[in-house]
Parts: sequence; C-alpha cells; structure tokens
Amino acid sequence: MDLAKSVDENNVNINSKKILIMSKTSRPIIETKSLGKKVSVADGDLSILSSVDLTINKGESIAIVGASGSGKSTLLGLLAGLDSPSEGIIKLDGVDLTALDEDGRADIRNKLVGFVFQSFQLMQRLSALENVMLPLELRGDQQAKKTATDLLNRVGLGHRLGHTPMKLSGGEQQRVALARAFVTQPAILFADEPTGNLDSKTGEQIIELLFELNQEKNTTLVLVTHDKVLASRCQRSVQIEAGQLV
Repeated sequence: MDLAKSVDENNVNINSKKILIMSKTSRPIIETKSLGKKVSVADGDLSILSSVDLTINKGESIAIVGASGSGKSTLLGLLAGLDSPSEGIIKLDGVDLTALDEDGRADIRNKLVGFVFQSFQLMQRLSALENVMLPLELRGDQQAKKTATDLLNRVGLGHRLGHTPMKLSGGEQQRVALARAFVTQPAILFADEPTGNLDSKTGEQIIELLFELNQEKNTTLVLVTHDKVLASRCQRSVQIEAGQLV
C-alpha cells in the first residue's frame, strides 16, 4: 500500500468535508437584488429605499444601522415579508417573496421567522404564558404549554407565567417577547430596536439574553438599531443612509 497516496487521499477527503461544512454554514438565507420601495405622496412618488443588494448567510448576526428616517425599519419589514417592494427581489431561504401573495408570505413567516419589536407587541388580554404559547398553538403543537413554560423559565419569568402585560415591567415584557420569538425555533430572527423603550441597564440585560438565545438556537439574527454599541455585538454591520446601503 502506498502510504503517501493514502495520506493524500485522506487529506482530500478531510478537506472536501471541510469545504462541504463551510458551504452549508455559509449559504445565503436572505438575499435581495435591486430592492426598492416607493410610496405615493401628494406631489408624486417618494423613494424610501433604492437599489439595495444584500446577502445574509445562515447563522450570521447582522446589524442594520442608520439614523431615524433612513429606511432601516422599512428594509426590515421587506426582508421579513411584512411588506412588498416596489421593485427588486427578496429571497428567504431560496424562496422568492416577491412571487408570493400575502397568504404565501404569511406561510413563509410562520415557518421561518421570529420577531422582536421595540413596542413588544404582546396580546394585552393574554398572560405571559398564553402569549408565548400562541405561535405554537397556531401550528397545532400539542406540547405548546410545556415548551412555552420551559422558555419562560429560561428567560427568568417562571414566576410570572399568569401575569398579563399590564402587570409586567418593560424589561419583563421584552423577555416575554423574546421567549415568544424563539419558541418556534425560527431560522431567522428580526429585531427592530429591541431596547428602544427600555432604560440602559434593562436594555443591556435584554441584549445579553438576546445574543445568548441566538447562540443557543443558532438563529440568523437581523437587528435594526441606531445604537452603534449594540451593533458592534453583531458579526457584521451595514449602514443605511437616505434609503441606500453605503
């Protein structure tokens, strides 16, 4: 047996496996091409986004940063399929959202996406537990209560399961929102100014929890913020100004 040849073949096999692993972990999960958004105003069309080309890989954390009014929240809404572009293409996990109607986009969101909003967006008449159970119940998950309870315990709210949002602090409400966002184990998590309504100390705690959960669940994180310190926690940042990436 030619030992050198065997070693070389083994190296090729190992390297091939490495290349395969790298290609799997770095494949695009979000892609846009020439993305644009315009809205009609009294004297014509107003361009909010223009010629946005963006690729985000599976498992990546990325911050979209920019001043208020720069178009970053509009971009987030388009990437998540909450709105339709005026031009261009958006793909989530290879699916062209621009080719789908609202029902089709809703189905993709249900399968792939979780959300964390600045204003929490909790159902006011539901308890913390019921808020977190809701996405699972919509899927018909028979383990919804146990899964939601476990995740609320994980975010430190096991003693607040029966409390409605009105009885929770801002930080506690955002913890519920985080649990709700992660409970379906989404491939992509979109977070729009998640600490915007919180004081600095509570905001830091929420950010720590967000990145811990993101790492545990291996979720692709797309974070919109004007906070450069928060953005620095992500693997990559992109800047948006006047509706264009710079």
